[in-house]
Amino acid sequence: MYRECDEWSIYPYGYVDARGAPEQIGPGLSGVALYRGKTDDRRCQNFSSVVNNRSMTRPQAQPRAAYAHFSTITTRWMDNDMYGHVNNVTYYSYFDTAVNTYLIDAGVLDIHAGEVIGLVIETHCNYFAPLSFPKPVEAGIRVAHIGKSSVRYEIGLFEAGEPMAAACGHFVHVYVDRATRRPTPLPEAFLKALNRLQMTQ
Repeated sequence: MYRECDEWSIYPYGYVDARGAPEQIGPGLSGVALYRGKTDDRRCQNFSSVVNNRSMTRPQAQPRAAYAHFSTITTRWMDNDMYGHVNNVTYYSYFDTAVNTYLIDAGVLDIHAGEVIGLVIETHCNYFAPLSFPKPVEAGIRVAHIGKSSVRYEIGLFEAGEPMAAACGHFVHVYVDRATRRPTPLPEAFLKALNRLQMTQ
């Protein structure tokens, strides 16, 4: 079922590694895969068919209690489109802003000179209600999965004061060496900051 490759590389559908047994980075992935293992076959398969065979449920808006940390994002005039609400693509910039602001404030991400940086290999968003300028957005974040060099962040975007998210989504970061762009294990301080974002079961 798993295609394995013998080194980390960027493929049309994700990253693969050679440091252990095949391992998927997290649940709910579609069209991108991160696996570990070794073989002479350097092609990486699209695993969306595997995901699509799972029982599918309709996405639901999440409450504030589903998230571990909140920050406020100021909307901008340019965020609204001609229909008077924040354009769908702008939500992804809010995801980046919420997660990276947390990491910078935690002292574990230096976007200008840090040796380790995160590259997005998958992102997704479900929309439930409109957001619009000039109302601020309150972004909740949590961590759903931590791998050796990968993290799945999940984000909820709320209109200020609203109990349910207007949009819910996720993205997967693979952390790499800034100079070589090769995946690198997450530093201990980074892991501690991520652990604070994990929700107890």
